[in-house]
Amino acid sequence: MAKFDNTFALYAFDREITHKQDCCIAGVDEAGRGPLAGPVVAAAAVLDLDEPIIGVNDSKKLSEKKREALYAEITEKAVWAVGIASPEEIDKINILHASLLAMQRALDGLQSAWTLALIDGNVLLKTLDTTKQQTIVQGDAKSASIAAASIIAKVTRDRIMMQYHETYPEYGFALHKGYPTELHRKKVLELGICGIHRKSFCESMIRQTRLIFD
Repeated sequence: MAKFDNTFALYAFDREITHKQDCCIAGVDEAGRGPLAGPVVAAAAVLDLDEPIIGVNDSKKLSEKKREALYAEITEKAVWAVGIASPEEIDKINILHASLLAMQRALDGLQSAWTLALIDGNVLLKTLDTTKQQTIVQGDAKSASIAAASIIAKVTRDRIMMQYHETYPEYGFALHKGYPTELHRKKVLELGICGIHRKSFCESMIRQTRLIFD
């Protein structure tokens, strides 16, 4: 019952904004800011706010099995798009700007007449008119549209990392999805970096490790 109630709370949050601002919402969120490897993936989603998808929530609060099930339902019923920024772009412009770039790419690919983007976090997109966006801190736990985007972004990125595992099985990407787990950090120290590692992240991690043990 609690999950059912939470779903309606998230949808009610979005409906209140649409009624007050007379707008069509596109929720936007990203996955993969913290990993040592792989892209950062953003998603944008426009939901039918009159037909709630039960269980929609912050992707971090859901099991992998539940995320996969919700991903299938959301991508069937919603209008959505993803945007990706590569490890090379992350190294070049830093993870914050790469995340914002991925978000803008997701919005650019959205085939819907949305009028207001709800952006998870507290940083506006510099490439989008300020009248067309609104930031929501911890938005994936407040807005159904952002939560749906968070699920799409997370599942999409996990699947990308599973594909990379086939190319670089020695790093264990299927287990940690590129996040800085103890196993992953050990593999980087043992094997060096591979083609999908974020060099700036790994170099920082290696420096910190050496400071601890030197």
